[in-house]
Amino acid sequence: MLKGFRDFILRGNVVDLAVAVVIGVAFSAIVNALVTDLINPLIAAIVQKPDFSALILTVHGGKIKYGDFLNAVISFLLIAGTVYFFIVLPINALLKKFRPAEATPPTTHPCPECLSDIPLAAKRCSHCGQPVQPMAAA
Repeated sequence: MLKGFRDFILRGNVVDLAVAVVIGVAFSAIVNALVTDLINPLIAAIVQKPDFSALILTVHGGKIKYGDFLNAVISFLLIAGTVYFFIVLPINALLKKFRPAEATPPTTHPCPECLSDIPLAAKRCSHCGQPVQPMAAA
């Protein structure tokens, strides 16, 4: 019974998932610090720190705190924008520099008679009318 548990824990995907969770927690601390310590003060300096938590709708004695919901939506949009513009875009640009572009498979080949480009599946050259052997698409 313990051998099965050990095998389960030591599987590659379980260990990878554990590492991903730990890295995710550490990364969320970085993103939250970026938003809280840099982005929010910049916004506060520009628009005088808006806070919608005081917005409350009272219906039959019940309080609907839609201002807190607005604060959460704005916070989510700020975090998502920060992650995209300060992390995803720069990393994609870096990866694009280091990874060569994938070559697209050719869709044409030269005619053996006139050397014009013809589609791979063509049985006859459209330029010189010479019969050609169709080539398999890659």
